[in-house]
Amino acid sequence: MNVSFFASRTITFYMARMFLVRFVAVLAALVIVLMALDLLGESGKILEYPGNGNPELWLYTTLRIPQIVARFLPFAALLSTLITFVTLNQNSEIISMKAAGISAHQILAPLIVASIGVALVSFAFNERVVARSTATLTAWQNADYGPIPADRGTVSNIWVRDKDDLIHAVAVRGRRERATLDQVMIYDRDGGRLIAIIKGKRAVQADGGWRIAAAQRFDVARGVTESMPRFDFGHDVTPDRFTLATVDPASRSFLQLRNAIHDLKEAGRPTGPLEAGLWHKIAGPLSAVLMPLLAAVAAFGLARSGHLFVRAVTGMALGFAYFVADNFALAMGNLGAYPPLLAASAPFLLFLLIGELVLIRTEE
Repeated sequence: MNVSFFASRTITFYMARMFLVRFVAVLAALVIVLMALDLLGESGKILEYPGNGNPELWLYTTLRIPQIVARFLPFAALLSTLITFVTLNQNSEIISMKAAGISAHQILAPLIVASIGVALVSFAFNERVVARSTATLTAWQNADYGPIPADRGTVSNIWVRDKDDLIHAVAVRGRRERATLDQVMIYDRDGGRLIAIIKGKRAVQADGGWRIAAAQRFDVARGVTESMPRFDFGHDVTPDRFTLATVDPASRSFLQLRNAIHDLKEAGRPTGPLEAGLWHKIAGPLSAVLMPLLAAVAAFGLARSGHLFVRAVTGMALGFAYFVADNFALAMGNLGAYPPLLAASAPFLLFLLIGELVLIRTEE
């Protein structure tokens, strides 16, 4: 009995190359079709801004493609695995391998190793490209496809409540003790009744709160605007309430998101949904490793029996069931119903067991 992990060097490279070629082709086809459909729906909004034209459409395309690749890479891995196994089965290559004493797990081994490589490349691509493009595209969309803010690390359009008062900052720069607010407006309220509106170009931290130099105060009751040399506010408002008001896991790399979670924990704020997103940055690319196992049902059985199509549909159904379970678990993690680590890893472990059970019961 052949108990090695791989059947042979020739078979390993042959199947891995077959899978990778089909994976690249399927992923490219999905990206082209989905990007064309997305651009049709978004081009009107882009061209609506005065001065935008073809360069802006190409810019949107370059920013959107990494998101589509990251989203549909596991789907491409599933479809390419099914195509590979169906082709091998139709050409009786699977039968020949099993007749030579090669087990079902050895047939899957080359695709598993190739998909591990795909998962590693996907993780690096998400960290280096997808997070940056998502942050840039979000900033551009917040500007209604106008000029992109020069400082990509700036948090824009932040509202914070300080007791009855409302504080609005057009932009927040820096973090912790270096955080500053641009174009600040404070709505001074008492019991829900607006008393005054204070405006300032810039607010910095001072005396445990925030200070505006050369502020303008509009008295609502009198209808009079007066100048003030300085105005202090927000003595109980910490910088993290501005800098971490909107933390989007998709717009941050793994390390950036981990630092944001650390800052929020120090401020005593809940971080469950962000922790689920943090662990999903690992579980998401890792799902590509699971696809060959879930699609393996299409590899075995006699093609001439007429059940090959049913087996292919079954493999596809298992793969899509995993994506449904993964999205459900992530949503439950965002709601706080599941612990973050469980929300990210439970679907992978569950369908790993299901795939192994189906494979062992039917082929081993």
